[in-house]
Amino acid sequence: MALTLDTGVCELKLSRGAVRFNGEDFLTRFKGKKISFVGDSLSFNQWQSLTCMLHASAPRSNFTFSRKGGLSTFSVVDGEVSVKLSRNPFLVDLVTEKIGKVLKLDSIENGRDWKGYDMLIFNTWHWWTHKGSQKPWDYIQEGKTIQKDMDRLVAFRKGLTTWSKWVDTNINPNVTKVFFQGISPVHYNGDEWNETKSNCNGQTQPINGSSYPGGSPPAAAVVRDVLRNMKVSVTLLDVTALSQLRKDGHPSIYGSGGKEGNDCSHWCLAGVPDTWNELLYATLISQGKAIN
Repeated sequence: MALTLDTGVCELKLSRGAVRFNGEDFLTRFKGKKISFVGDSLSFNQWQSLTCMLHASAPRSNFTFSRKGGLSTFSVVDGEVSVKLSRNPFLVDLVTEKIGKVLKLDSIENGRDWKGYDMLIFNTWHWWTHKGSQKPWDYIQEGKTIQKDMDRLVAFRKGLTTWSKWVDTNINPNVTKVFFQGISPVHYNGDEWNETKSNCNGQTQPINGSSYPGGSPPAAAVVRDVLRNMKVSVTLLDVTALSQLRKDGHPSIYGSGGKEGNDCSHWCLAGVPDTWNELLYATLISQGKAIN
């Protein structure tokens, strides 16, 4: 069962007016609680944004940061709040075996690390699309069937279904609030917004209007369908449409890859991921989430 936040407006209107991010209130609500983002580098984008927003809201608080393997932890010592990032780009397991790296669509051993949190924000999709030398796996396995590759949307649906079954089996919704970060768009193909031969590089203005000419990415429909069939209520943080309009929001040639990289996938900070966290906070308020 999925709950979807309507992002047709930038401010969520409630009986008491518009909701804007309040870091002090956020820290109060989550005093003594543990939050974890689980996913790929777009999860990192949102996690980094939230930690900056919290720090800016309470700059005199005592903060700590640590990193061990794929786990990064930002803690507010005064408020006893921890915001973690667990890097797991597929949610399902990618393991190294004798034949090479194998993406196991029906295995989710990493899930043991996701238990015991008060709020989980999952995401995956970015790395499912990579091909050629950037493809992260050598083989894909489902059951006893092993193959070099398969239709990426089909593989994505299978992997996401495995994740959904893990959530249904292991998460108590009365204890843990679960979100799924919607598909974060890329801006490599200007044809999608009627600017042939362009990409995010050099863009300084958002797309006019409230709809994206290129339409919704097919992966977004897969996410909605999988969440719709779950037993545990998972809130879809539907960031796709609003982010599609921000062709100007990427690092482009100013990212870590420089001119050779031209990053039109990730987002500048401050920037679009801050809006994602505004929506996250508004959703918590709208659902009356005062975690006890």
